[in-house]
Amino acid sequence: MFKDVPWRRSSYSQGLDQNCVELANVKGVIGVRDSKDPGGPHLVFSAEDIRLLTVDLRGDGANPAP
Repeated sequence: MFKDVPWRRSSYSQGLDQNCVELANVKGVIGVRDSKDPGGPHLVFSAEDIRLLTVDLRGDGANPAP
């Protein structure tokens, strides 16, 4: 599903430390992989799961974790 799609990484990861995750979006399904192992396994989430994760990480309290 994610073989020939573009993967994106955060603009914040431009420094010397290249340890980050990359994301790819295929029809509302989001793949997450380790940038150090692009051919390795990846996790798959719905777009809504990613939205809720970012809300929780930002800590704005809109959708607190259970």
